[in-house]
Amino acid sequence: MQEGEGIVEIRVIESANTPAGEQPVEYVERKGKGHPDTLMDGIVEAASLALSKYYLDYFGTVLHHNVDKGLLVGGEAEAVFGNGKITKQIEIIIAGRATDNYQKEKIPVDELCVRAAKDYLRANTRFLDLDEDVKISTKILKGSESLSKIFSRSVDVQLANDTSFGIGYAPLSVAEGLTLEIERFLNSYEYKSRMPAVGEDIKVFCIRENSRLSLNVAAAFVAQLAKSKEEYFSTKEKVAEDIAAFAKGIAKSDVEVVVNSGDSEERGEAYITKSGLSCESGDDGQPGRGNRANGLITPFRQMSMEAVAGKNPASHTGKIYNVLAREIATEAVTLYPQIKECTVTIASYIGRRIDEPRDMTIALAMQKGERADAVKSKVRDIADDMLTNIGYITRGLADGKYTVF
Repeated sequence: MQEGEGIVEIRVIESANTPAGEQPVEYVERKGKGHPDTLMDGIVEAASLALSKYYLDYFGTVLHHNVDKGLLVGGEAEAVFGNGKITKQIEIIIAGRATDNYQKEKIPVDELCVRAAKDYLRANTRFLDLDEDVKISTKILKGSESLSKIFSRSVDVQLANDTSFGIGYAPLSVAEGLTLEIERFLNSYEYKSRMPAVGEDIKVFCIRENSRLSLNVAAAFVAQLAKSKEEYFSTKEKVAEDIAAFAKGIAKSDVEVVVNSGDSEERGEAYITKSGLSCESGDDGQPGRGNRANGLITPFRQMSMEAVAGKNPASHTGKIYNVLAREIATEAVTLYPQIKECTVTIASYIGRRIDEPRDMTIALAMQKGERADAVKSKVRDIADDMLTNIGYITRGLADGKYTVF
């Protein structure tokens, strides 16, 4: 199809799949905000937001850019109970493409991205010395001529600058909601105030076997706040108790909890770090290797493998459609509770208007006794309305309104 031919029919079907929360087994993972992969997601997204703001402030539009590539090269550190130091810097490289000259004005792309990275790290970590512990550099070049021309062809609605797809679903299963909220709980300001020894690098892995829920939580402790083996293991036990209590409030049942399962109290082996981050001593990170756009890794679901963070919020459908799909699914299950689960898939062709995807399919799993035919047209109307007003999504992405990792 060529540009302007319009979307094919929005396909609304009854799902043939068993909802994720009703399958006999479910795995769910979240890499917390201090995990090296998530740090890189946050850094490249912060860089994209900084570029978008600059472009909008100076030129009134988001110019072509994609800074969704990069690498966090872990450093080296020494950590013992009560003390730690980083002996080799963590190195962060931001890579991609961005418009660096427009209307004969030079745009400080590298400076904007480095500043954004530092601001992000400052806001999301507590024990990194950004002058001594981290080195930040960029490898950002101007965009290809062909992609830039596609970007500049748009008038009222942007054209897709990639052939890609997005997937979203709602609601979250119990295991998914639990995994997401546990990490947010442990990394909240309130919990850090009460348990400052718990670092930001937290990974939550949940296994549901029928109705039984098990959580394995990896949390990097801060060495200078865990002054002895006894203090560390005592604090870890309290953290496990806090997780179990918080989890029970969500799951409405007891949840098995294990924290830092690789520890050995007998040998004095513990997950302690100087910074509360595993990247200080060799763990590396890349954008797109961890959480999907909804903040979770869900192998029992349909999901896009797109690296969403750092992509252009105005024209990259690999970013826009993952968020749009989630918003459509959430609106559908909120307005029509007879829908048990909604999954939305959207595909684009490069060069098509972003409000005219090549395909959209919406699969509905219904509550017992309900029929999809009763709500198909209403769900189609939701999708059609959101496509018509897709500028709301792109503006929200440029403003950092939506979760993308």
